[in-house]
Amino acid sequence: MRTRVVLDAPSNLGLRPPAPGTVPGCYKLAGALREQRIVQRLGAREGGVVVPPRYDRGDWQEGDGVFNAAAIARYTRTLADRIEEHVRAGEFPVVLGGDCSIQLGATLALRRIGRYGLAAIDGSADFRHPGNSDRIGAAGGEELALSTGRGQADLTDLEGLGPYLKDEDVRLFGMRDDDEDRAEMTALKISNATVGEIREWGPAEIARGVVQSLEVPVLDGFWVHLDADVLDPSVMPAVDSPDDGGLFPGELATLLRTLVRSPRCVGLNITIYDPDLDPDGTAGALLTDLVVDAFTESGPDAQGR
Repeated sequence: MRTRVVLDAPSNLGLRPPAPGTVPGCYKLAGALREQRIVQRLGAREGGVVVPPRYDRGDWQEGDGVFNAAAIARYTRTLADRIEEHVRAGEFPVVLGGDCSIQLGATLALRRIGRYGLAAIDGSADFRHPGNSDRIGAAGGEELALSTGRGQADLTDLEGLGPYLKDEDVRLFGMRDDDEDRAEMTALKISNATVGEIREWGPAEIARGVVQSLEVPVLDGFWVHLDADVLDPSVMPAVDSPDDGGLFPGELATLLRTLVRSPRCVGLNITIYDPDLDPDGTAGALLTDLVVDAFTESGPDAQGR
């Protein structure tokens, strides 16, 4: 069994402020999951913290591109250094975010090593880019577009390695059935399954098919990106953009368990959960349980609610 290493990436650089004069609370995700003893329960080694730059949008205005871009670029390189080290050592990093822009650190790290896929479990495509939107700004809602080379070069082509992912190497689970990016992604042949399709085909069947499609010789492995907003707000209200119609815990458990147990899966990051929106810690406890159960022999029933 590969050694699991828990690494904190508490960056909130990719999200808009929830209110004037405040900063997004998802930087507290790692601390909250650690309070649930995630390191001990995973039997993981301590990987420490990659400290992010200060959140400061300065005089940024709409139309200026991605805010905090220089800070995100620096942080992406630093986080990539750490992830690359663990993957090359044959270890399995479990990266506690943070907003979704931390996924850039993982995809850059893996691009340095070879050609890897991405299995993204996310309530939205995070595929906003200059070709489909005039509201570019928050990298946490644009990281999949950035990873596939769509957007400003200071984020899409770090170290001259862009794109970090090929369109055909991406698998996306959990978009809401009415996601506005669905048509574009389908036209680009970026594989995706909405919540409705996951229920129609069954999470176990879809996850097995995706794993088979990623366990191919052309790929050196794949990374899993988990955004807590894939869950329905009835069980996970503590995210920046809760959207009805999400997965239930048992459905997510089946997807996650199948993906991370593949011998070709090289790591996992967890994002967007905001402890400021979860005063009693219930949602954080659920998220921790789902991650821990994914790595253990017994987990919640696949149809559980």
